[in-house]
Amino acid sequence: MQQKSRGPQRIGDVLANVMARRGYGNQQSSKELETTWLQAAGQKLADLSRPGSLRRGTLEIVVKNSLALQELTFQQKRILRDLNTAYSTKKINKLRFRVGNID
Repeated sequence: MQQKSRGPQRIGDVLANVMARRGYGNQQSSKELETTWLQAAGQKLADLSRPGSLRRGTLEIVVKNSLALQELTFQQKRILRDLNTAYSTKKINKLRFRVGNID
């Protein structure tokens, strides 16, 4: 079994390791996604919805009511295009909407 060297490490490697362990990257990514969602959906629809989890290219959107869900469904292609243009972290292939509590 090969042991790791205990010599000096690059500061970038140390910081990346600490950020990954503490989950800071996920928090920053989540905040960026919320901001991007506001831009892509527009203020009116963003007030009625919240981006949820992003798994395997599918972004779940929690929507306040069925009327807002219907409007988002009509605008899905445009919103998806705008999200992928502005959101730099991961590629979003699909939006999945569900009615739920957004507070």
